[in-house]
Amino acid sequence: MRRQPNALFLPEWSTVRLEDLNYFVAVAQAGQVARASEMVGQSQPALTKGIQRLEGELGIRLFERSSRGMELTSAGSAFLERILHVRGALHDAIREANDLHLGKLGVVRVGVPSSLVGSLFSDAFAELIRQRPAARVQVTIELNDPLLSALRHGELDLCIATLPRKREADLQQIALFDNEMVVVARDQHPLHSRAALRLSDLAACSWLLPNENVIGRRLVDACFAEAGLAPPVVALETNSSAEGLMAVIRKTDLLTVIGRRTLTQSARGLRALEVPNLRWPRTVGVLRRKGGYQSPLAERLTEILVKRTAPYREA
Repeated sequence: MRRQPNALFLPEWSTVRLEDLNYFVAVAQAGQVARASEMVGQSQPALTKGIQRLEGELGIRLFERSSRGMELTSAGSAFLERILHVRGALHDAIREANDLHLGKLGVVRVGVPSSLVGSLFSDAFAELIRQRPAARVQVTIELNDPLLSALRHGELDLCIATLPRKREADLQQIALFDNEMVVVARDQHPLHSRAALRLSDLAACSWLLPNENVIGRRLVDACFAEAGLAPPVVALETNSSAEGLMAVIRKTDLLTVIGRRTLTQSARGLRALEVPNLRWPRTVGVLRRKGGYQSPLAERLTEILVKRTAPYREA
């Protein structure tokens, strides 16, 4: 059988066009053919034909069509994950070949939660730029879960984040330091004067907490639920870490949750509330895709992070 131009060959019986895979990813991510056509710069009929061609080639239905748009089937969701992994690996291969051929320093793409930007990433980047003045870094500031997803899909080279409690088979973990999460309040908060605090003593307080998509919020809610208490009253909710809003805690009687190392280093005027079993161990580290390409610049940034946090690990 004669090969078609721009075709990606999978099994012997299947000839899948690369542009059809790109159309599939665009429609899956956009949820609508019209929006996807704008993303890829192709007409809606071209995308529709590409999706139909791909479904015919694979022999499976990838989307459920409705008036609301295009929704992935279970088979389509699994196929999307595979394609994103393959596309990430292809991107890595192209970057590696380009760096080797041209001797380019490259660009390192880093993901960082907002709570670690000022305390960790900024200092490491400053050292990197002193050592490599031509370095280029693209930083994405997001929550842990979206960062790990972007890393897996090849959109990031590395993440500086809280390490998953269970090791992920597809990710390499490099521990930097421990930073358990604790409940904090302003120095003069009435709760500090109580001799033996219990979780029930905190139930009447109002809180500053991230939304339910952030691990800090889920940990607090789980503790209250396990103790048979109503969920904490959240007076101020944020879509990120609460560590950027410490001024609010200093000026009110709200409680919040932050890392103990952050409390020690930069949260002046605040103290931890020592409540039994109300602390959550966690480790901050670097996450990279196992087998993924790491440019010399990405390797150097990782080395800087490991070196700068060595005193924390030895303490």
